[in-house]
Amino acid sequence: MSETQRVRIVLVDDQPLIRRGFAAILETAPGFEVVGEAANGEEAISLVRETQPDVVCMDVQMPVLDGITATRELHADPDVTAPVLILTTFDHDEFLFEALAAGASGFLLKTAEAEELIAAIATLARGEALLAPEVTGRVLSRFVTNGGGAITGTGALAGSDEQLRPKELDLLTERENEILLLVARGYSNAQIAEELFIGPATVKTHVSNALMKIGVKDRVHAVIWAYENGIMS
Repeated sequence: MSETQRVRIVLVDDQPLIRRGFAAILETAPGFEVVGEAANGEEAISLVRETQPDVVCMDVQMPVLDGITATRELHADPDVTAPVLILTTFDHDEFLFEALAAGASGFLLKTAEAEELIAAIATLARGEALLAPEVTGRVLSRFVTNGGGAITGTGALAGSDEQLRPKELDLLTERENEILLLVARGYSNAQIAEELFIGPATVKTHVSNALMKIGVKDRVHAVIWAYENGIMS
């Protein structure tokens, strides 16, 4: 990977030893660069705005300003494009759902292996979202439990009541509609390409267009959007 392709990372954690440990792991990985460290959410916001990293690794519980509130503020800032990877020791649903609602693009426990951390950051840097399989299951279970619409037999997305059908769906082309359904079902770009007999680059373009039209920034939030709007069950 060339210097211009390096993944620039900001680490946010109130414990210096944890920040140093993560930095030591990432700085030995090819193509990664830690451009700053912050000890709380308030410092993180200023640092991210100043350095404009490619990925932010954010702790949850910190003094001054917690990680979820900081994530929410960064997500609302139009000048900040870096996705947030939540790193926490707390495997609690409340943190997971609050982080996703705040705009986080990934969620990883601090007990993960070094290779998992590197892979997670690389995934977010490519513009994709990341949740561990067991975490994704809990997200979907929550929305299924809360109820929703149904998938139509034609393979299109539709609400259970036409009057409640999300208006964003009208903005999608037939192909984008079809691909969004597969994204909501958890298909990767490669799986979508194989399912629809089209090229991966074409899939990536359609996914990007569909996410933009429904107003979400990544695949994880597309899944949540689909369940929240009753178009998956």
